[in-house]
Amino acid sequence: MIELLSGPLFKISLLVFTVGLIFRLVQYVRGLDWRLERVAYSHMGKAGVIGAIWSVLTWILPFGTRGWRTQGFATIAFFFFHLGVVICPLFLAGHMVFMKDALGFSFPSLPVAVGDVFAMLGVLGGVMLLARRITLPQVRFLTDRKDIALLALCLLTLVTGMVARFDLFAYDFMLGLHMLSGELILILAPFTKLSHMALFFASRAQLGIDFAVKRGGASRGPAFPW
Repeated sequence: MIELLSGPLFKISLLVFTVGLIFRLVQYVRGLDWRLERVAYSHMGKAGVIGAIWSVLTWILPFGTRGWRTQGFATIAFFFFHLGVVICPLFLAGHMVFMKDALGFSFPSLPVAVGDVFAMLGVLGGVMLLARRITLPQVRFLTDRKDIALLALCLLTLVTGMVARFDLFAYDFMLGLHMLSGELILILAPFTKLSHMALFFASRAQLGIDFAVKRGGASRGPAFPW
């Protein structure tokens, strides 16, 4: 099972993930209205590029926007969780060895202790997000079973990885479950809300361009009204 998960199933899931997200991005761009967006954006290209970069950067920095600053608990939970689910798959030493064997290349790896901290913060952030979805009426109203299932799947991947990392229980089983859940995330990403892995940057860039080009942002400098 480990050989199957680390070989053909991993490559299939990575192919679905890559092709699927590229397709979603193409769909997003094609869905922009030609008269309202594409022409306006191309007319002031420099201001639009600056607006797009500024919008993305401010939203990926903790407390970088007013929206983040007014929701402290959600902000901390969000960034803790994404430290785990983004940094760990891409830069953990064990993952880099696996990537090198499977794909022939890898990224620089984090020190093992740093990776452990990011994984623990990811679990903590995921539990905080889950608690927020369950306890806050305004968030619970917008939450369905698929949202809970996706969050639980991400937490399962983090927890099983940590259990296997520290060899706490049934190493082979936990490693297999960790790999299976991670590959399931890759396969589901283009078809679920996990597609925000790519669409977040597209939508934030579009909003940044929108404020910079069509709403007077170029005359205000980098500041946006949010």
